[in-house]
Amino acid sequence: MTEVLEQAVARFRQEPGDGLQAESARVSAAAFRASIQSRLGSVERDLREVKGRINGLIFVVAGAVITQVVLRVAS
Repeated sequence: MTEVLEQAVARFRQEPGDGLQAESARVSAAAFRASIQSRLGSVERDLREVKGRINGLIFVVAGAVITQVVLRVAS
């Protein structure tokens, strides 16, 4: 069990010069900024969608409550 754990840790400690990690280890500031802006835009769109769904739910619940109140008062 110890050997398996040591091998797993060794994989994460590989030097940046090994294979594909060397290319992904260095990213320019502009590329990083573009990546962050893209992710932030995605989060903003998701947040807008969630807010819209919550607002819809609130209106449905409020409509149901108002309908029940009107039905009880009318009968």
